[in-house]
Amino acid sequence: MLMLSDNFVASAGNPMHSPRRSRSQNHTTGPMEEDMKRRHLIGGLAAAAIAAPFIRSAGAQAPLTLNGAVQFNDDHAFNKTLLKFEELVKKYYGKPINFTLHRNSSLGLEKQYFEYMAQGKAVDYGIVSPAHMSTFSKAAPFIDAPFLFRDLAQWNKVLEADLLKPVADEIAQKADVMLIGYAGGGVRNIFVNKPVSNLAEIRGLKVRVQGAPIWSKTFAAAGMSPTVIAYNEVYNAIQNNVISAGENEAAGVETMKFYEVAPNLAMTEHAITIRPICFSSKTFKTLPKDLQDAIIKAGKEAGAYGRQVESSEDEQKLVALEKAGNLKRIPFKDRAEMKKLVDPVMAAYAKEIGADGIFNKIVATN
Repeated sequence: MLMLSDNFVASAGNPMHSPRRSRSQNHTTGPMEEDMKRRHLIGGLAAAAIAAPFIRSAGAQAPLTLNGAVQFNDDHAFNKTLLKFEELVKKYYGKPINFTLHRNSSLGLEKQYFEYMAQGKAVDYGIVSPAHMSTFSKAAPFIDAPFLFRDLAQWNKVLEADLLKPVADEIAQKADVMLIGYAGGGVRNIFVNKPVSNLAEIRGLKVRVQGAPIWSKTFAAAGMSPTVIAYNEVYNAIQNNVISAGENEAAGVETMKFYEVAPNLAMTEHAITIRPICFSSKTFKTLPKDLQDAIIKAGKEAGAYGRQVESSEDEQKLVALEKAGNLKRIPFKDRAEMKKLVDPVMAAYAKEIGADGIFNKIVATN
């Protein structure tokens, strides 16, 4: 979704709000008003995209503007990654170009960003969890599945070898969205409102998981009771005892303040995140060749930068939260046993969705 400048966005408004918008102490407007503001902003961005070709044809030389979206603020690794992407595109393109990064869920959540990119409106680029791509590619959520990687070294090896290319190709074909780089690197653990340290203590645990079926399948295989809840509703769901736990990397726990309602972090280390940098193919096709080349190069490098940032910050954030008395890390004694329970589910699911080829290549890198 191209724009000539960000002036139009400013005139349409730029509502910024916390993803935990249902907590009364953290907002001054209701969900309905926030939704209206978001629709107004998205409508303005779409209108600007329609107007842009006519303005350019009339001889205007204003630089293009690319619109990005992210759920978090500038302290989060995803924001840092997208700002690095902007910096690198400008460097490699060498011509005037503007970027507008819509922060703090002002354009909704990642699932909506991906839909907007597929439609070629409102959002040109962003970081999106593979779980939100399952409508277009059954194999997409598999690359971010629990217990897929042994450790960060294997995870980086898989990404550098481009073993995920078949998934990226399928998404580009079916969703019209390009995966131009791979960020992530956060190790995911279970935050819970009571101490748990083994399989017996997590049996029946009501835990929020991502929407892709593999998450529910694996957590159920480990004896838990998984449920799918919108990310921005997790805090309230734990606070109101609808669920007892969720799972996330350190950056998410810190940013969303999940430690306020679930101060115990069971160190299950069940997943290492992969967060693709996505770019709308519909936008990409309208860009000049030298800008396309800059975007592809910048995407790969920004992804590597994002992986380094998040993996290095992970431990730092947890240490800081513990020192502040906000969080207690609890060693999980039965991780190996949990993986044994999950492994058959992973293998069967890979075969079911046609990802057994990718799965076998990943296992071979051990």
